[in-house]
Amino acid sequence: MTADDIRQMDLASGDDDWSPTAHGILLGDAIAEGDYVRDREILELGAGVGNHTILLLRKGAARVVATEITESRIATARANVERNCPDLADRVEYRTADWLAGTDQFDTVITNPPFAMSGQRNRRYFIDALILRSSRRLRDAGELIFVQSSMADLAKTLRRLDENGYDARVAAERTGPFRDYYFEDETFMEEIQAVEGGFEIRDGTYYETLYVVRARLLPWSPPDGAHLP
Repeated sequence: MTADDIRQMDLASGDDDWSPTAHGILLGDAIAEGDYVRDREILELGAGVGNHTILLLRKGAARVVATEITESRIATARANVERNCPDLADRVEYRTADWLAGTDQFDTVITNPPFAMSGQRNRRYFIDALILRSSRRLRDAGELIFVQSSMADLAKTLRRLDENGYDARVAAERTGPFRDYYFEDETFMEEIQAVEGGFEIRDGTYYETLYVVRARLLPWSPPDGAHLP
């Protein structure tokens, strides 16, 4: 099966669902074209309409725990997975959960974290929380895979991953025009001016670059007597 075959799917969605965005499409292409997940147990944060869940199954994931924040979104993801991967659907467990909630561990955590419309004062909140807290959800040498915009400050992300014990690299990137709603948020347009290399303007059109980051958790043990939660 080619990468193009792997990407083919029949998706349905409701009014409450997020359709795949440019961020999600790049992450999906990286999954389809790479060898990230075969025989691995995956925690997928934010399954959306299930497009990445389908790709993870087709690429040989041993098990996927797919999360969403509402039951209706979970129902959409489940229906799409069962329609597109009927023979693999039993490898998926669906959970209604907020971000990194839970205690069980996985080989890989994969996500498209909210940024421009994160709903947080710090728009990097979900990216930063992912870097700070995902180690608790990863097994030894586990991997964190996510996508972010240049406007979310890639240099800061790579620096914070390094500070928190990850060996990180950019696995894929793609440049494309701003989405219309960026311009509707004056605060957002002001904030991104402070990010070096966050965007570019060519012939009057604004462009961002999207990056898929792969980060492997390096071995570490706390010293005796360390304060642990």
